[in-house]
Amino acid sequence: MKLRQTSRITAKVPDTDEPVPNSIGQGKRPETGQFRLQVDRQTKASYATHEAAEQAGLAVKQGHPIVQVAVYDAAGGTRKFIELPKD
Repeated sequence: MKLRQTSRITAKVPDTDEPVPNSIGQGKRPETGQFRLQVDRQTKASYATHEAAEQAGLAVKQGHPIVQVAVYDAAGGTRKFIELPKD
C-alpha cells in the first residue's frame, strides 16, 4: 500500500513596515468637521463651515425633494433642516 504525500500550508506573515489599510465599510466615520450633512438621519459628509454644508444640502434637496436633509452642528448640538425655497 502506497502512502499518500501530505502537503504543508504555510501562513503568510505580514511585513511590519507596511501600514495596515483602513477597512472601508459601515464602521468608517466621516471626517471630523463641525458641520455634518445628514440625509434621512444618516451622516453623509462633514464641512468646516455652515454655509458649505447648507449649500451641499440644498443641492441634495433639489435633486431629491422627498428625502429629509439637515445640517447638524456637532459643537452646538443643533440641527437645521433644509427646505426648498417656495416660489
